[in-house]
Amino acid sequence: MSLARLIPVLLGAALTITTARADDFSTQVKTRSGVVAGAVAQGVLSFKGIPYAQPPVGALRWREPRPVKPWRGVRQATEYGHDCMQLRFAADDAPIRTTPAEDCLVLNVWRPAAATPGHLPVMVWIYGGGFTIGGTSPAAYDGANFARDGVILVSMNYRLGRFGFFAHPALTAESPHGLLGNYGYMDQIAALKWVQQNIAAFGGDPKRVTVFGESAGGGSVHVLMTSPLARGLFAAAIVESGGGRGSLMGPRQVHKDLNGIPSGESIGVNFANSQGIGDTGAPGLEKLRALPADAVQAGVGFGVPPQSGPPTTAGPMLDGKIVTADPSVIYRAGAQAKVPFMIGANTADIGGFGAAKSMAELFRPFGPDAARAQAAYDPDNRNDVAATAARIGRDAVMIEPARFIVTTLAAQGLKAWEFRFGYVVDSMRETWKTGTPHAKEIPFVFDTLAARYGSAVTAHDAAVAKTAHAYWVNFGKTGDPNGTGLAHWPAYSAAADELLIFQADGVAAGQKDPWKVQLDLARQRAEAPGVQP
Repeated sequence: MSLARLIPVLLGAALTITTARADDFSTQVKTRSGVVAGAVAQGVLSFKGIPYAQPPVGALRWREPRPVKPWRGVRQATEYGHDCMQLRFAADDAPIRTTPAEDCLVLNVWRPAAATPGHLPVMVWIYGGGFTIGGTSPAAYDGANFARDGVILVSMNYRLGRFGFFAHPALTAESPHGLLGNYGYMDQIAALKWVQQNIAAFGGDPKRVTVFGESAGGGSVHVLMTSPLARGLFAAAIVESGGGRGSLMGPRQVHKDLNGIPSGESIGVNFANSQGIGDTGAPGLEKLRALPADAVQAGVGFGVPPQSGPPTTAGPMLDGKIVTADPSVIYRAGAQAKVPFMIGANTADIGGFGAAKSMAELFRPFGPDAARAQAAYDPDNRNDVAATAARIGRDAVMIEPARFIVTTLAAQGLKAWEFRFGYVVDSMRETWKTGTPHAKEIPFVFDTLAARYGSAVTAHDAAVAKTAHAYWVNFGKTGDPNGTGLAHWPAYSAAADELLIFQADGVAAGQKDPWKVQLDLARQRAEAPGVQP
């Protein structure tokens, strides 16, 4: 071939290579640990399974998350990483779609695919599941619609069950001045630090990070709001059905048994003994770290039959560094992060109120207000103990604590908004007659109804989802949920006692709380002398 004929061929080849590299670069981002390559679909660029800490396996089991070791080349980030170790729960509203494993400290990022000048707002999702189940892979938690609306959505895995919340005398001896017990919370903080260090490379603004979560994830937001180790890692926060009066975490200490509540260390020793490991020193810890993951996981999760004998699972603890006190105490003192805040719960949320066998027994804890409470909670004199107990428990565990938090923050001059989610999808109207159950607001917030209800989604359902999603997006963008085309949602004040209610027919904004009487009674009972926060 002559040189004259060869040159165009060579130029064409060079142009092909250049174009390919440009296409590759459009889906690649350089993080502090290395380059990751995502995937584009329907206007959204997503990155999945990005490690934010070293795998907490072997000698790193029950240790603070360690920085990721840098990698060479391009790391593919197109598939979810493992969700953290757990037993699958058949009735889960958001079932995980990966095989659980200890190697699970990864996060996902969704952003608009179109080129932007950067400085996009960021929202970081923390899943619920009672600190024993959950993950970032469920379809209902897909962040694509946030990205389409101009928000970078980040979701992170954190350790669960005995992997995430565990104490033992040998761990204390190994790291007497380090962080102990709440490894799941350590993971959340590590992920938020990763966001601060890396999100600008994805076009995000580290100064405009909103953290939001539901159930255990909402309770985690309370911890992050009140933890000195999370200060400065976010600029706004949202709690969905996350309690607020200590209802999602007890006063368990890491080191000391207190008021009949065994410490995390005592429970850790119980677990070790159950595995035939009686040594409480370094040799015993080595054996605990060598246990198969399934052995550590055994007996922890929803639907697992209650264990006989001493408790072997601790859950979150007061560790003195991450969790220094019950969040409600810190909120009252005004020592929490001073950021815009949204909080609320569902109209048929979860809760418990003892095992009363009669109406009189059910209302006895209200003391001198028992008659008023019975009139408020059972106005039609149906004397249905179980149904009434569910309503009282719903208020005690989720709805009144949300009102308590928003009232407390508003009294400190902070911007805070309260919501109550009561819209029921059309296909479940005959089943959920008392209101919206726990966690059912999530696919509305993410605008992912089809992932939960498939072809049963109606136009009415979809419209409410668009509205709910828009309020959350606006809050992520501006620290205020209001925006064009939405009914006005006033910031909370005790004098007005107004909140946003997602009702059966849609949204009612600026509405005085219709449950004021019963919630005032719930507050008085919760704040009675001798009642734990």
